[in-house]
Amino acid sequence: MSRQANPWAALSALCIGFFMILLDTTIVNVAIPSMIKDLDAGLNEIIWVNSVYLLTYAVPLLLTGRLGDRFGPKRLFMVGLVVFVGSSLWCGMSTSVEMLIIARGVQGLGAAMMTPQTMAFITHLFPPAERGGPMGMWGAVAGVATVTGPLLGGFLVDNFGWEWIFFVNVPVGVVALVMTAVLVPDWQPGHSHSFDPLGIALCCVGLSLVVFGVQEGQHFAWGEVWGPVTIPEVISAGVVLLVAFVVWQARNRKEPLLPLAIFANRNFSLGNVANVMIGFGVTGLFLPLIIYIQSVLGLSAVESGLLTAPMSLLSGVFSAIAGKLSDRPWARFLPATGFTLLAVGVALLSWRLEPGIASWELIPELLVCGAGLGLVFAPLANISTRGVDRRLMGAGSGIFNTSRQIGSVLGSAAVGVLLQARLDSRMADTRGDFPEAFTGAAGDTMWMLVAVLLVGTACALAMRRPAVPSADPVHLDPVGQQAR
Repeated sequence: MSRQANPWAALSALCIGFFMILLDTTIVNVAIPSMIKDLDAGLNEIIWVNSVYLLTYAVPLLLTGRLGDRFGPKRLFMVGLVVFVGSSLWCGMSTSVEMLIIARGVQGLGAAMMTPQTMAFITHLFPPAERGGPMGMWGAVAGVATVTGPLLGGFLVDNFGWEWIFFVNVPVGVVALVMTAVLVPDWQPGHSHSFDPLGIALCCVGLSLVVFGVQEGQHFAWGEVWGPVTIPEVISAGVVLLVAFVVWQARNRKEPLLPLAIFANRNFSLGNVANVMIGFGVTGLFLPLIIYIQSVLGLSAVESGLLTAPMSLLSGVFSAIAGKLSDRPWARFLPATGFTLLAVGVALLSWRLEPGIASWELIPELLVCGAGLGLVFAPLANISTRGVDRRLMGAGSGIFNTSRQIGSVLGSAAVGVLLQARLDSRMADTRGDFPEAFTGAAGDTMWMLVAVLLVGTACALAMRRPAVPSADPVHLDPVGQQAR
């Protein structure tokens, strides 16, 4: 009998790639001032550098989760890794903001191929009762990557230039590719899957129209955007297509892209709503915070990264601990506490922001945010997916990752719109005093995030005691053969 693959070694290889793609959701924020100057771009264009990545990352996740079921998660992960590394090189070599936006869109597609496979492998490599530790590792990677972006990005921008926030992915990606090839088993599903072209089209086009409308509404003054077509009409068309997508999924008797039966699981449904909230809250927080730290307080990129470093460290520590505890019957109180702490931290930041404050005075509030973030990721993922039928796990992984990224897309877009609107108003009130105006605008914007995070608290509290799926997990040997 062949030696069984080491699940922890396989997970570590996958987590390197997972860390890299989540890092790129926040690392751009710290380079915004440099990119605006070097690329002669406006704030709205630079916001799209991040938003297009989040959009092309979020939209295909349902499809790439299914592709992993069809062709094998290892193969799709490695293809996505190659696309991600190649587009990272393209990003760094971009000489215009338009080129950078296109390259970031391709980079998001590579990330979308990789992400669902990581969670799918956890469910196949570890028995249900032992997933707390692996989910803790997965959650620690997600949490630390999200808040490490400003620190690493600041160091690279200050010492090498903004291009290196993308170039750094190349050597890391090569290491991840080699480790994945050697350590991750090439598991193949026992049955093939059909595809849903109509569902794919409705979902992708609908979501793209909604996000474009929200993102560009302020830029077009909520008026005409394409000839006589207005921004409200664009958003409405997107909503109609998304409703049609859900209706089609309910009527599709073959194999829908979004199996609605999976939402009969209460924890999975509530977990996805909460996942939207955490994606919205975390991504939305960093845009006003980093601009405030650099443009108002005058910190350099690396200094702003150092200011948020304790937040990153505490998030990782709490995530590892919370993941191990997430198998307990009372585990839902972990993400509920995390959401609440994060909401409190953001509220305190909104109250504390002042043009002349010493930067170190923000550390207590940032630590509260870091602790809250660490308590959310791993327990929420474990509780949400633990009771899902293993036969639906590929779709479940795609849905769960999609919900967080949709939250990130909407958070980036909504915060960008509200921040610009409040800044315009505040500039008029302060007679052009930018530090005073931006501080007020950032504080106003953060209260929206507090409300969103409290919705996450309510969802976590409404969850039930985690259930264990009836189907046994599949353990993988080095050549990809299934063994019970």
